[in-house]
Amino acid sequence: MGKAFENRWILLTIIALTWGSSFILIKKSLLVFTPYQIGSFRVAISGLILAYFGIPVLRKMNRKTLKWVFITGFFGNFLPMFLFPIAQTRVSSSMAGILDSLVPVFVLVFGFLFFGVRSRAVQILGAIIGFIGAAMLMYFSNASTEDSNVLYGLLVVLATACYAMAALIIKERLHHVRPMDLSAAVFSAWMVPSFLILFLSGFFSTTINHPESITALGYLSILTILGTAIAMILYYKLIQTTSPVFASSVTYLLPIVAVVWGLIDGERFSIWYVVGGLLILWGVYLIREKKKGVVPVVH
Repeated sequence: MGKAFENRWILLTIIALTWGSSFILIKKSLLVFTPYQIGSFRVAISGLILAYFGIPVLRKMNRKTLKWVFITGFFGNFLPMFLFPIAQTRVSSSMAGILDSLVPVFVLVFGFLFFGVRSRAVQILGAIIGFIGAAMLMYFSNASTEDSNVLYGLLVVLATACYAMAALIIKERLHHVRPMDLSAAVFSAWMVPSFLILFLSGFFSTTINHPESITALGYLSILTILGTAIAMILYYKLIQTTSPVFASSVTYLLPIVAVVWGLIDGERFSIWYVVGGLLILWGVYLIREKKKGVVPVVH
């Protein structure tokens, strides 16, 4: 079993299934809890679960590493946990899953802007096509469905940009930290602020007083344990053993899982979901890494 988790394709599939299911779990959790309760619960409980490992790791880190751990935690573990549920108050889980495919596009853009990673012309073309697909998806689906909104869709785009920044920081600044240690550290670092938000959000009174809270709490717990804590450990491992571009290519599979769950749940499906999604995936395909296992860097 241990050897299976050393295979990058197996890791990629597991992450796609868990994260692809997260959008429908967020949707079900929103029937009872607010976006701020969902986001803070995910980070706080994940931090609590991993604190036994994370706190000792944080104590051993030097200031420079600690700085990057906190920054990575903010972009990769804290802010997106709030952006997605806020967006899904007006955006379908299917659309959120498709837009999440933009992560590799932002990896390319931010890699060039902040880390000096140079790209080939075809990769730049892929980024442009990906953004066009996202724009079409948000604009036209908004015109044809009742549960979509461009501004809320942009929150999903912002969340994918955060994930991309975190992936690059991990590869460029935190490659020396073991995946388990890194995941435990970033959640532990943001655990206290998350518990504060959770308390101030009225989470506990909602849990006690709402008649459907137990069911929603079940969805939220699955989302937190499998889709947040465990999946993030596997994702960090994948980034460090391959590259940010390969790891973020989980988005090839993730939208399929999200859309299937959305259809099962009776969500309306626009043809623009297909058009926009295919353009995004085409862009991601053009951005893909070479078989050498590194991000191509040319003028």
